[in-house]
Amino acid sequence: MRPLFPSNYHAEVYVNVILYSADGVDMPDALAGFAASAALAVSDIPFEGPISEVRVARINGEYVVNPTFAQLEQADMDIMVGATEENIMMVEGEMKEVTEQDLLNALKVAHEAIKPMCRLQKELEKEAGKEVKREYCHEVNDEDLREEVKKACYDAAYRIAQEGNRDKHAREDAFMEIRENFKLSYAEAHADCRKTNWLQKNTLIDRYYHDVERDAMRRCVLDEGKRLDGRATTDIRPIWCEVSPLPGPHGSAIFTRGETQSLSTCTLGTKLDEKIIDEVLDQSKMRFLLHYNFPPFSTGEAKAQRGVGRREIGHGHLAWRGLKGQIPEDFPYTVRVVSDILESNGSSSMATVCAGTLALMDAGVPMKKPVSGIAMGLIKNPGEEKYAVLSDILGDEDHLGDMDFKTTGTIDGLTA
Repeated sequence: MRPLFPSNYHAEVYVNVILYSADGVDMPDALAGFAASAALAVSDIPFEGPISEVRVARINGEYVVNPTFAQLEQADMDIMVGATEENIMMVEGEMKEVTEQDLLNALKVAHEAIKPMCRLQKELEKEAGKEVKREYCHEVNDEDLREEVKKACYDAAYRIAQEGNRDKHAREDAFMEIRENFKLSYAEAHADCRKTNWLQKNTLIDRYYHDVERDAMRRCVLDEGKRLDGRATTDIRPIWCEVSPLPGPHGSAIFTRGETQSLSTCTLGTKLDEKIIDEVLDQSKMRFLLHYNFPPFSTGEAKAQRGVGRREIGHGHLAWRGLKGQIPEDFPYTVRVVSDILESNGSSSMATVCAGTLALMDAGVPMKKPVSGIAMGLIKNPGEEKYAVLSDILGDEDHLGDMDFKTTGTIDGLTA
């Protein structure tokens, strides 16, 4: 849902999805996106939806939409797909080494099931009299200034995008220098600007320059096939790994890809160390645990490290899903993998999968097959046929691009 709010709408929106009852047969989480989008449909909040989501499982070669708990136990594929009537917005799931074509087929089945749910919400919106959304004015723009920033900064920003020989922080500094130089020249040319007016102009310059930087990076990739760090679209960054760097854990590994690094450890325990799951519809025990830590220093930030956020939960869960199917069912120990991200410039969850595999093997866990992971990106401008698929994306390519698609798998198929 998040990308579908208008870019100039800045009010905070909270959608609360609460499970009040469940029959224990059907899986209620597949209805959460439908419920949330329907709530927006009958409100006057601007939203470029509606969306809905479904779970798709493959059972004995057949795709089943929104399976029951019992059916899911027989599946070799479990994916959740969120989409509008026209486009897929989000995919998340795990598989037992399936092919890319199998995954594509599942996405098609999911999208066909979602389309009527979106049409239904449009009817609901019409019946509720909420087709016209609230008016808002959350941005004051200065089109002359926007054009001035683009004219003064675009060529310089394009040159930096084209150079491809700077590391993350050097590139950030170079881009920042262009913006600050423009601010200085603009301030000199408008010396009569009052303080309050200048503060507003300063904010607008920041926003417009971000768009210039974004356009320069995208055009360089689309027109020249050259990325911010000089790679071609299909190149991955240099990789180096090391096992057993730590003496304490049963297994440990460092995995580095470009400027992203995970230090992962693996420790083994008895059945008494299993995690007890006590959720509303799931009372069970878990014997493979994975924790992902993202300290602020990994991106050069100075701030307190408090409770886990969406990054730690979501990225850790993805890495856990990617690895767990390769732990033998008859392995008698509880296994805990911890990934500490020491530096980050794109795809730290995939570094976690690679480092996690190495740490598991270093600990002597007899994995069925090693698992690896990579983040793929996409750049495509609306109304333009030209597009670029990027292998092993950088943090800036994630931020300025159109898609971040993380995939894990063995040599034989996809696992998450």
